[in-house]
Amino acid sequence: MPAQPQPTGFRIGRIFGIPVYLHLTWFIMFAFITFWFAEVLKGQHAGWNPVQYWLLGGVVSIIYLASIVFHEVSHSLVAMHYKIPVDSITLFVFGGLSRISREAESAKQEFNIAIAGPLSSFFLGVVFLLIYEFVPSGGPVQSIAGWMSILNFILGAFNLIPGFPMDGGRVLRAAVWGATKNYDKASRIASRSGQFIAYVMIVLGIWAVVQQDSEVSRFLGGWFGGIWLVLIGWFLLSAANESYTQVAVRNMLAGLHAGDVMSPDVPTVARDISLEDYVHEVLRTGRRCHVVTGNGMAVGLVTLHRVQHFPRDEWANTSIQAAMVPQNGIHWVSPTEPVMGVLERMQTEDVNQMPVLQQGHIIGMISRDSILRVVQTRMHATRFAEK
Repeated sequence: MPAQPQPTGFRIGRIFGIPVYLHLTWFIMFAFITFWFAEVLKGQHAGWNPVQYWLLGGVVSIIYLASIVFHEVSHSLVAMHYKIPVDSITLFVFGGLSRISREAESAKQEFNIAIAGPLSSFFLGVVFLLIYEFVPSGGPVQSIAGWMSILNFILGAFNLIPGFPMDGGRVLRAAVWGATKNYDKASRIASRSGQFIAYVMIVLGIWAVVQQDSEVSRFLGGWFGGIWLVLIGWFLLSAANESYTQVAVRNMLAGLHAGDVMSPDVPTVARDISLEDYVHEVLRTGRRCHVVTGNGMAVGLVTLHRVQHFPRDEWANTSIQAAMVPQNGIHWVSPTEPVMGVLERMQTEDVNQMPVLQQGHIIGMISRDSILRVVQTRMHATRFAEK
């Protein structure tokens, strides 16, 4: 399922130039599938020894991991086809997330990126089904192929549930977007659908835990399946709520440009002052970002965060120039750039503030805090006007 979270976990490699991260929570999924498949094999092949059960359980977990990577890479390759950068892929307890740097430009692009994942899972389901049919009957290869076919079909079908931000929710948004030509309306409908489905999952999961003798509980796999469904529902609800908030923020920032939100007050510090003097300046003014000047010209940018990379006992003897970002490495914006685009860039480039440049001169500063204040002010003004 494509999304835009910051990558977490540790990197396990690159595929088509895209970094792949493994979140620590994925080991919960690994342990669960290994244990589950080992128990399945015990029932199907009573004559095997315990080492075979657990070894094949681990093999299935690893192949399932590869299947999720294949699913996410399919999303990413279609996005890259449309010139949309893909920053990373993260695998975690509920599956995978592709960190795509920006949204699709049309409903067609949105649909094709979203549907690529489920189609890739169905493709793998067919491949494993063919392997199951043509390998020797009753052996471990056939068992693995059979269950991997089932798991990939389930993965594809589950992701088609029309709840944003799952693939099915994005397909729904693409359909509404294409029909109404209104991206915000489509996003609201898809987010509401995601919230509704999340609540249904949570209720069904709780029911399966409380009423363990019911048909619902048996269908979901008892209390354990119920707890799992509650966790998935909670995750989906959080993501759907976040998506709905993003739509609201987009609406509040519509029509605004960086020049409208920036602060014309540009704090500066000389490049020859020490890090200790700079920290005192930050404490005095409360400003966490400064333009570094030399001979009357801007030569870089420094933040309190960059100072923290230096040991405390070196602050007095280290100049601010050692900690600054050189001018050619500064993330800057134009005063005519839409504020929503600036906010997305800040998230993608992981910065909290940017200088605003016009004809090579810094004319102001824009920060996440200043954008947030604008959103809050506009929301309050909208509520006041509606009373």
